[in-house]
Amino acid sequence: MSLTLDKPPAPAVSRPSRSGGGPRLLRMVLHRLGTALLVLFCTATVAFFLVRLSGDPVKIILPPDATAEQESTLRASLGLDRPLLNQYLDFLWGICRFDFGDSLIYNQPVSEILLDRLPATIELAAAALVVTLVIAIPAGIFAAMRRGRGSDHTVMTGVLIGQSTPPFWVGILLILVFAVWLHALPASGYGTFAHLVLPAVTLAVYSVAVVARLLRSSLIDVLSSDHIRTARAKGFGPLKVVLTHGMRNASLPVVTVIGLEVGNLLGGAILTERVFSWPGVGQLTVEAISNRDFPLVQATVLFFAATFVVVNLLVDLSYSFLDPRVRTSR
Repeated sequence: MSLTLDKPPAPAVSRPSRSGGGPRLLRMVLHRLGTALLVLFCTATVAFFLVRLSGDPVKIILPPDATAEQESTLRASLGLDRPLLNQYLDFLWGICRFDFGDSLIYNQPVSEILLDRLPATIELAAAALVVTLVIAIPAGIFAAMRRGRGSDHTVMTGVLIGQSTPPFWVGILLILVFAVWLHALPASGYGTFAHLVLPAVTLAVYSVAVVARLLRSSLIDVLSSDHIRTARAKGFGPLKVVLTHGMRNASLPVVTVIGLEVGNLLGGAILTERVFSWPGVGQLTVEAISNRDFPLVQATVLFFAATFVVVNLLVDLSYSFLDPRVRTSR
């Protein structure tokens, strides 16, 4: 008769569950969307009430010698004589239907005016983004590889100057040098590549400084880590170590800042477009504010706010794909 001894059951090995990644990511996306809608609602509310503190648009539309009866008739036709709460509720309902009303000055639907000016702003922002990436990334890499040397100090001095200089002053200086003194580029206008150069460079100066400075700092931190020392011990050259191993680990904060700078480029186009008479949404915003065009001001403010919100949401989602630890931590 043989006796068999039962072995104790093996302890269960817990394995990381991958099934929770999808619901967790979905909850994060829904949370961000809810936050984005709340931000847009608050922005729309503030824009609606603040723009009405600027004055009465009827005074601008009618000539100075207009009678009180003419003013009241025009105010009634524009709907400005209705209670403020009713105007506000109609404004919110119009946003839900993507209907921003008609411009008080141009007598056209605001959405058509925005769509007509939007390509010029996108063109300028895209050109400025290209200038930013072409200059900032090599400058940041070069400064990180030459840390503490004279060339590093030179790059960082230029970055500091670019980050602290107002864009409108940069634009005026570029016009003075390249348009007035050298006669190399046009001072204003739209339509050719030559007209795009000065506004794009002006708009990109601040972004170049921000991206180059952050990339240098991130690379310096990464280049002091153990895996970089291992790569150097294997005989890899300095440039290959930086591009192959350093940039991969230093990319997360840089991607975030580049994403945010896209919103800054679109928002910062207001002053740049004004300096160079660029016919984009920024120039349109300045004109709308000067003319007290309530529907147009409200729409342009919402456009810039929505741009920042969407860019922030995309950057946040890109974090989850670039670094799985961010996704699992949420």
